[in-house]
Amino acid sequence: MSQSSPIVLATLNARYAHAAFGLRYLLANLGELQPQARMMEFDINQRVVDVAEAILSAHPRIVGLGVYVWNVAPITQLVADLKRLRPDIAIIIGGPEVSHEIDQQEICRLADYVITGEADLAFADLCRQLLAGHNPPARVIAAGFPELHRLQLPYDLYAANDLAHRVVYVEASRGCPFECEFCLSSLDVPVRNVPLETFLPAMQNLLDRGLKQFKFVDRTFNLNLNISRAILEFFLERYRPGLFLHFEMIPDRLPDALREVISRFPPGSLQFEVGVQTFNPQVAALISRRQDYARLEDNLSFLRQHTGVHVHADLIVGLPGEDLASFAAGFDKLVAMDVQEIQVGMLKRLRGASIARHDDQWLMAYTPYPPYEILQTRLIRFADMQRMRRFARYWDLIANSGNFIETRQVIWQNASPFARFLQLADKLWNNLKRDHTISLATLAGEIFAFLTRDIGMDAQTVAAVIDRDYRRGGRKDPLEFLRPWLGNTASRVAVSNAQGPSRQRRWKQP
Repeated sequence: MSQSSPIVLATLNARYAHAAFGLRYLLANLGELQPQARMMEFDINQRVVDVAEAILSAHPRIVGLGVYVWNVAPITQLVADLKRLRPDIAIIIGGPEVSHEIDQQEICRLADYVITGEADLAFADLCRQLLAGHNPPARVIAAGFPELHRLQLPYDLYAANDLAHRVVYVEASRGCPFECEFCLSSLDVPVRNVPLETFLPAMQNLLDRGLKQFKFVDRTFNLNLNISRAILEFFLERYRPGLFLHFEMIPDRLPDALREVISRFPPGSLQFEVGVQTFNPQVAALISRRQDYARLEDNLSFLRQHTGVHVHADLIVGLPGEDLASFAAGFDKLVAMDVQEIQVGMLKRLRGASIARHDDQWLMAYTPYPPYEILQTRLIRFADMQRMRRFARYWDLIANSGNFIETRQVIWQNASPFARFLQLADKLWNNLKRDHTISLATLAGEIFAFLTRDIGMDAQTVAAVIDRDYRRGGRKDPLEFLRPWLGNTASRVAVSNAQGPSRQRRWKQP
């Protein structure tokens, strides 16, 4: 029989490999209630009825659920099931998805309490009241922004299995000083930093326990030069093979003092997620995004030419005021900077984000269901938005994956990268009628056919490039359809023994 836990903290992660960072913060800050609490992680691929069974097996009096854009639909069903089965349980929900537009959401109607904002301390306070028999009259509790020095850090709650097999999230700061209207982080003002005197020892403990891959969730890691440099130097001094650090960076802020320490990291040990979003200054002004494009371009050039940083740059499709021609120009500019990955994201109207103020003027239409992606705008109609949705998926499979490092350059040789890749994406959709569950061999065959038949490139040249990319992953035999074009000249490619996440390893060639 399962041991009783008065408090259950649970959520549905997007996949098993993602560890619930927010739940660990809540558990770490329960104080004297922590021994009475249990954390239960699930993922969105599990049946909701099975999740309910697991939660109820703990015989809880309180269930706290983390709600996000990726799990709000199944968690709404979960709350409904729990209230039917055990109406006496107090269900508390919190998270970005239920911190805004509360009166419009079924899950908020079903739950007993909704905590908006950062619930690290507010959740514990509410649990104390409920367990003492005092039911607060207000169902919606605004948590506000706790002072980070008051919080207990959650890193001891990562188990050995988490460190070995899952994405481990850490944060050195919260908030964002900018006001980009598509982003909820713009509502988290001011920026607050975790004191280094507690943060760095926690990182040391994770290193001592064997963790090698750290994903920082800070929205503006390089905002405070002194803090960001101190953290980078901390990890550089403790570098060992396999260490991998992911940071989200402000693209136009990379002073010499930060460049110097970044340049000393071994290739592939740093990944910077750089939010460019648009190269159109008028569009940026519309969405209240402040960006120095000259500095941005200089910084990206420095990172690619003078460091081993893996650059993951973001562009958004469907921003108000941006048409396909404008997006294409920005995309081609970013491709010319030779960053390893370009994340082509579809605009989302997140709950609470002020991007909604443009709906009438720019005829912005979004799907009413999570993740609330753009359907069309005044400048990009639905049919073209669908083409861009497929463009984004195929770009990730081909250009971002690291499976076609040489081939991707050949695809847009002597052409606009955007125009040529859109042509390829249209062809792939026409032939395959899907943008997922495509084998590497099938994808390679489609690219070969496109380049040789549609574009008219030399078959032997294309076959040699695709073969080199294919074998770079450690495969000994060539793809069968390439044999007639390879003859006895099949590529001999050295295989990288680099460490780190699989996608990034493919870019670190010997």
